[in-house]
Amino acid sequence: MPPPIVGIVANPVSARDIRRVIANASSLQITDRANIVLRVLASLKAAGVDEVLMMPEAGGIRGHVERNLNRASAIDREHFPKLRYVDMRVSGGVEDTHKATRAMVEAGAAAIVVLGGDGTHRAVVAHCVTVPIAGISTGTNNAFPEHREPTITGLAVGLAVTGRVPKSLALFANKRIDVAIRADGEPTRHDIALVDAAIVTERYVGARALWRIETFRELYVTFADPEVIGMSAIAGLLEPVSRSEPGGLMVELTPVATAAHILRAPIAPGMTMPIGVASWRRLPAGEPQSPATPVGSIALDGEREITFDEKHRVEVTVTNDAFHTIDVAAVMTFAAKAGLMRSPQI
Repeated sequence: MPPPIVGIVANPVSARDIRRVIANASSLQITDRANIVLRVLASLKAAGVDEVLMMPEAGGIRGHVERNLNRASAIDREHFPKLRYVDMRVSGGVEDTHKATRAMVEAGAAAIVVLGGDGTHRAVVAHCVTVPIAGISTGTNNAFPEHREPTITGLAVGLAVTGRVPKSLALFANKRIDVAIRADGEPTRHDIALVDAAIVTERYVGARALWRIETFRELYVTFADPEVIGMSAIAGLLEPVSRSEPGGLMVELTPVATAAHILRAPIAPGMTMPIGVASWRRLPAGEPQSPATPVGSIALDGEREITFDEKHRVEVTVTNDAFHTIDVAAVMTFAAKAGLMRSPQI
């Protein structure tokens, strides 16, 4: 087996949306993101990974990382793996994430470490195929990536890709929402969401991030967690659904004035708003659902992506076992019990 290559996607344009203005969201600086990359690199090397392939960007992350690697080379360059960059033109948008992920898969990456929120992780999953990912939370809404010290994430990824932890323990199967839009005479459009697909009445994309609650009508989620923020929080405060159980939850939303239930939910950092709820029900996996809203747009993981009207047929399906993540907790527990980070004193 060739030595494993680990990819790193860190797009500096992530976490820049209107919720940063209207909510009290923190803003992770470029140096902070670069320092996260350096911590991941050091822990990958400590776990036995010698080569890393990273997404290039023009926001300053690369420059900061390179300065620190050059400084380290004068002292102890062996502290870090060999770092090279995807050969691609940088556009400064989410397309960089798409291109870099495709290149990493083609290069044979054993895993991809992702810095970002729900949107960045969604962009990576769209192309990662069978390559597992490991998420590091640096976005606005971070329902999908778990909050954890990046050093530990890097160690877990390294231990997993070097084969020191069985795949049956190292990999976690995740659910996904598949959206299909059909119209006579038009090609079918497909898209995905990792956490939630929301149907809203607005038919323009504009500021893509969801925050105007009066436009919410239907919500489909893969998991419903009362400890996160965003659309998944609405479902989680009604009926929790774990990441590991099959299927998801569907919530019918309505204006507060006519709602059967009023729920106060954190839809963005620092924003807890009243949400009108008409009903909710469990969503079986593998069964396409047709939204009742005839005209509007679909927001995937908190961002409006697709518009539709009466001529379109929309189907929303929760798919089990759609892609894999590195199960950091399981890997580190196995490492401790098996003594993977321990060696006898010589």
